[in-house]
Amino acid sequence: MVHVYNCHPFASQQIVPTEQEPGLVCCGGDALFIVAAGGCKIEAYQMREDGCPLICRFATMGTVHKILHSTMGDYLVTIEEKNKATYLRAYTNWRYQAAEKTRVGVRLLGHFLRGSASMRGIPKEQMEIIEIPLFETPLCLACCPVSGDLLVGCAKTLVLFTLRRQTLSDRLSVLDFERLLILHTKGWTPSQLSLCGGYVAMHSDLEVLVLQLEKPQFEMTQQQQSDGGDGEGHQEPRPNALLPQDMLSGDSDMKKGGMGNLEQDDFYMFPKHQEVLGDQAKDCGVCVTPEWTGAENESHFNTGVTYILYRRFAPDFFQGNTVEDTHLHSLQLYPVFTSKLGSADEAKGKGKRGPDGEATPPEPSCIFCFFSLPNTGYVYSLKGSVELVSAYQYPEKAQQAVISGHFLHVITKNALQCYSVRCSAVAARAEDPYIDTTMKACPPFSMEICALRIQLFIGLKGLWHDNNHIVLLTAADVEDKEEVERAAKKSLETKENKTLAGILLAVGIEPSSNPALESLLSKSFLEAHKRIMDTLKSAPVSSRKTSVTKPKEPVESDHGWNLYVVNTVPSLTLYREMVEYSKKYEMSDPFSLSCIHLLSEAHLLLLASLLEPKADPAQRKEIQQAYKENCAQLADCYSRFDNRDCHLALPYYRMSGLSVTEVIKRNMPLPGCPPEFGKGFMFFLRHTLDEEDTEAFTQETANTVLDIFSVAEPAQLPHVLSSPYMLSCEPALALAHLERLEAAGAPSVTLMLAKASLALRMGDTQLYQQQMESHAEMLHMYGFIEEPKLLLLGRGEAVTPTPLARHLRHNAQEGLLVAAAVALHENSKVKLEEADFFFQELCKEAREGPGACTPQLLVDFWEALLVASSQDAIIQELLFRLTSVYVDRITRRQPPSAKPLKTADDLINSCVHYGELYPWVTILTPAHLRRAQSYHEDLQKLQSLLCGPTLDVPSILPLLKLLPDSDNAGLSIHVLVGTRLGHTERSIERLLDRCPQAIISFAHDELKSTKMALWWQKLFPELCARTRASGDENSILLTALKETLVVVAMELNPLEFLELLPDDGTAAFFLPHLLECSQRHLMT
Repeated sequence: MVHVYNCHPFASQQIVPTEQEPGLVCCGGDALFIVAAGGCKIEAYQMREDGCPLICRFATMGTVHKILHSTMGDYLVTIEEKNKATYLRAYTNWRYQAAEKTRVGVRLLGHFLRGSASMRGIPKEQMEIIEIPLFETPLCLACCPVSGDLLVGCAKTLVLFTLRRQTLSDRLSVLDFERLLILHTKGWTPSQLSLCGGYVAMHSDLEVLVLQLEKPQFEMTQQQQSDGGDGEGHQEPRPNALLPQDMLSGDSDMKKGGMGNLEQDDFYMFPKHQEVLGDQAKDCGVCVTPEWTGAENESHFNTGVTYILYRRFAPDFFQGNTVEDTHLHSLQLYPVFTSKLGSADEAKGKGKRGPDGEATPPEPSCIFCFFSLPNTGYVYSLKGSVELVSAYQYPEKAQQAVISGHFLHVITKNALQCYSVRCSAVAARAEDPYIDTTMKACPPFSMEICALRIQLFIGLKGLWHDNNHIVLLTAADVEDKEEVERAAKKSLETKENKTLAGILLAVGIEPSSNPALESLLSKSFLEAHKRIMDTLKSAPVSSRKTSVTKPKEPVESDHGWNLYVVNTVPSLTLYREMVEYSKKYEMSDPFSLSCIHLLSEAHLLLLASLLEPKADPAQRKEIQQAYKENCAQLADCYSRFDNRDCHLALPYYRMSGLSVTEVIKRNMPLPGCPPEFGKGFMFFLRHTLDEEDTEAFTQETANTVLDIFSVAEPAQLPHVLSSPYMLSCEPALALAHLERLEAAGAPSVTLMLAKASLALRMGDTQLYQQQMESHAEMLHMYGFIEEPKLLLLGRGEAVTPTPLARHLRHNAQEGLLVAAAVALHENSKVKLEEADFFFQELCKEAREGPGACTPQLLVDFWEALLVASSQDAIIQELLFRLTSVYVDRITRRQPPSAKPLKTADDLINSCVHYGELYPWVTILTPAHLRRAQSYHEDLQKLQSLLCGPTLDVPSILPLLKLLPDSDNAGLSIHVLVGTRLGHTERSIERLLDRCPQAIISFAHDELKSTKMALWWQKLFPELCARTRASGDENSILLTALKETLVVVAMELNPLEFLELLPDDGTAAFFLPHLLECSQRHLMT
């Protein structure tokens, strides 16, 4: 569907003062170039100035058949004919022809007269004509608006020439071309070409093909070259890949069968419509083979040829077009540069240098391909994903079209049509990743297009576009000229016949009395004049008193053609008109979709101007202000809506820069009207109250918000009152709203907590106690999960406890706080770091001295979260934090700042990460000794973590450097760590040195499975040596030795056991164990 509006995108028009009828026209760089029909002279006119004054005129070397201007390099390229030979020529420095008697230099491509006298001394200001030789006759041309490169289409090939500035001396540089690439198009002769940023588009009558050029892979081996390989980037299509096989086989059967004698004109098979995008386009059946002719280090491209888009059309007989009329036209590749990309590249100094030496954007952010049929135009986006952006249905047959960043202009036989485009919508999304979020919005490119204006022009023949200028050529058709001549001739004959009748009356002859004369007067003037003269000659002489003069020949009418330059209006002017236009729809229907559509069109119009990297700073500031106004207007429309797009009110209001108070005023009902608020406005309010950067409300604004929600969404009142920006509201008014909500039958835990919070603000402790006791404490957590702002405010490091949370802290309800914080974390309502800041801020007043660095309430939260969490990353982080706290407290010999909520035994019984203490650990640190120490709970918790299965011991090694092992508490920790790390032998030695009574218990726990051999390889020799050194006076060592011998005797055979015994040992001590080993061996 196409929306039709009656806007005025055209500001003014002026007639180009050319004397001869234009044969060829092109424009660029604010200049208009005209070649007279059949002439050999080019005239250049300045379109920016009033009256389009003549810049210069110069002669060409042949009859011009095609002409094209390149903005990059400011040169003209022509296809000329002379002496039945066709030439391709480029005209550079043509502006020097404005001066009279200016020299003209003619040279061949790539040839410079470096040693001649003409190239010495001061550089010559002269136009140059460059002859560009080709193997084939050139048919069509295209210039790249990004690089200035030239693409020439021939019958079988496309030839790409790159534009260069050749420096001949310090003061002299000239433009030149170098043949870079030849594309062999087998079976394809293009009707029109377009080139832009490495993309090549071409079309025949009913087919369009878009390619991307890339640099060939020069490291390709000679074998690959001999095998015909085209490199990695070249995609070789299969011939006739999209044609059915039965069609191909049927064609050969037809030639062999009885139908082979049919004439070619008897029938014609039309191919069906086909659209292939992206990687699948290589199967289009069109074979394009690149032949690289440039130097490797001078390439603009990456690898070979990539097929981007292929589309084939069939003649459509249902749109009133004949087969001859159904063909493609107006092929164009249009680049869009954005200010963001341009500024970034300029800042980095990475911008390319154009032929004029000025920095240009390295590449366009978007490239669009446009082509048109007589009744439909198509716009595709090529960069990134290839997709159809817009399809234009014309109301009548289109002759020519041209696309720009703001409009699509189309000419029919008698009208100039102006359509909106979606280029800015695509480019904005390519530039800004925050579009289509709650932060920013932009109308979708799939939005229905509109016709802004259909301007009548009689006899339109040609259309050209440059910046804000549109050039139109009008001429009367041959049929129209004949009708005009017939009408003029008839009018002249009628007048002359009346004159003849008057002459006859003057000489006394009545035409009506003579049927022969009356019949003569009805005939043409010449025939009647001849017969009347014969009649007068035969009449008496006396009757011929008046002489008849010969009438004048009819004067030649106007030349029948005109060349107009139509200027488009500035974006701001058209924007204001579109806004006024939209107000008419809004007055008739506030919920009109046409109002939003027109404002969206205005939004894209302003956005296109803002994306232009070379916009005037002063004008850009005005456009930005209008852009914000437009965002506010769009947001106002969406705020009234209840459809699925109502959420767009939020990003558009944010982009408008309006404060919340201003937005509220814009959406308040008029006096005397019932209070109604749209879903879009309520969506904006809800999300605004959830944000952290909203400005503080005044009491008036906060009360107004309460009134709005009490009417529109009363169930949201508890959540609204929890916002930090509603703290300025009147508590009594808020409480009254909540009581009405509760009386309406909507009680909840969240409502109860909100009332309790308001009671604290009012200082009503009785009401607070009444509300808190109305539900069980366990249910309070569900209220906090539903509305976390009842407990904490802010995000990140800005998290702060609410007055309710502080009240719970001071009234010894730490367990509820910890449980609520754990529930919030597990339900993804708060992050671990935010919970840390919450408890640190909550306990800030109670923290005193250096020993209370970590509040006990925060440690309680970590321990409770460790019990509840199932995320490995969170568990390891909590284990490290808890270990750090435990080690710090043990090292400092200081107790916790408050009584822990859970003891070590509680954690061992409830948390899998805390393990049961090993018996040898309890021997090292007996329970009665631990209780005598102030840090005994932290010691037991740390020991339990080391006895558990989860703690990553290597990660805590830096922490243990601070913990001494001078007492059994430190020793137990170091031995546990060493054992977990596999240093069992070292642990045995430390226990034998410091606490030998724990060695057997340690061995029974640790020396198992693969470590069983340490009983006789490490423990037995150590005990023997230490017992011998003590002189058999150490009963602990002797007992340990006996226990060790019992285990060794059970595990070894008699010979192994005998070899293990020391040579100087007492036989009576070892003999019973040897006998037991032998008996056990005999039994097994």
